[in-house]
Amino acid sequence: MMGANKKYSGYTSWQFFEPGKDYKPFRLARVLNRVPSTVIQLSKAEEERVAEIIEKNILISFHDHAEIFPEDPKDFIEYERVGRPFIGYEGLAKAGFDAFFDGLKNGIALARGHDPWSIDNVIWQIGMVQADLDHQDLVFIGRKVEDIEKAFKEGKIAMIIHIEGAPHMGEELEWLDVLYGLGVRCMGIAYSRGNEYGGGLADKIDKGLTDLGYELIDRMNKLGILIDIAHAGDKTSLEVIEYSRYPVAITHAGARALWPSRRMKPDEVIQALAERGGVFGVEAAPHTTITKNNPRHSIESIMEHFQYIEKLVGIDHVAFGPDTLFGDHVALHKVFRDHLSITRQEEDLPPYPRVEYVDGLENPAEFVNIIRWLVKHGYSDQEIAKVVGGNILNLLKRVWR
Repeated sequence: MMGANKKYSGYTSWQFFEPGKDYKPFRLARVLNRVPSTVIQLSKAEEERVAEIIEKNILISFHDHAEIFPEDPKDFIEYERVGRPFIGYEGLAKAGFDAFFDGLKNGIALARGHDPWSIDNVIWQIGMVQADLDHQDLVFIGRKVEDIEKAFKEGKIAMIIHIEGAPHMGEELEWLDVLYGLGVRCMGIAYSRGNEYGGGLADKIDKGLTDLGYELIDRMNKLGILIDIAHAGDKTSLEVIEYSRYPVAITHAGARALWPSRRMKPDEVIQALAERGGVFGVEAAPHTTITKNNPRHSIESIMEHFQYIEKLVGIDHVAFGPDTLFGDHVALHKVFRDHLSITRQEEDLPPYPRVEYVDGLENPAEFVNIIRWLVKHGYSDQEIAKVVGGNILNLLKRVWR
């Protein structure tokens, strides 16, 4: 089989070290079956279709976090301060995808009281992840389209390093060359708050791309780094789309027409993205892709966003970037509520029910539930292949060098 049956050996992060001596241990959340998240029920024939789709097609998550968080939310800050990520290899092996864009987080530096977007923080994260990956053989850093194809053929998973916002480099954009050399293949312009390159989605006034921002885009285009505008402001997003020589991405967001949050994207941005050949990844982070029809966040509300965007710009421009992790994602948002963008946008939103987890798409291992939903709702094998990986792969072939 090609894309199915990932070769997981049972390795767990940092097992070659001695807990308590070489690193500080934490009681981590269960990777699988942490909560009773719904599995889309299918007939025997539909189950066979799902298995065949996974076997025959390259599947890609446009945005997820492979990390396992502590079981007790009280440990989150200390866990981040230590800065040693534990990866849910067992869950990734069950996810069904052959590649995923792993969003490096800023929590480590925030917990330490440091600048979350410093070069030092970014390099620390990349090095720590690589040190663990190099001791196992399921997941590896993907740098080229051929790496994703290799993962599909060999029963492995390619991790694409994705920085959600540009680090503070000032005018020393040569740092971008260093990041590319370390494996970075996707990067945002700004994360929530604006920076020296452009406006963020949390800015009350988005002033758009700066002169330095235009230089940043030029260099990313030349290197072959995919530009992500998931956390950029609307004005900045439109200017990035217009200026970039290559298509750009919204790796994880939803449609603002369905839910009036700045974290969601307006039709104007979604249409501009598609017109220039870009791809939109629908997300599932708690309390983001909800709708007035489905205010309780679940796979049903997520797929309502998917269908809206599909009808707006066509199935060739939609994918999925669930933005999930292993552990209590809702509690994580509460702990870092002063720093995470989605909590800054809630004041003007209509009331909606809080959930303990996103039912049906709670962690990366449940990515396959997307395929199950699409099969159940009458999408063809060709359509499903596009939105669960094909569209992203075609975009990368145009952008990566």
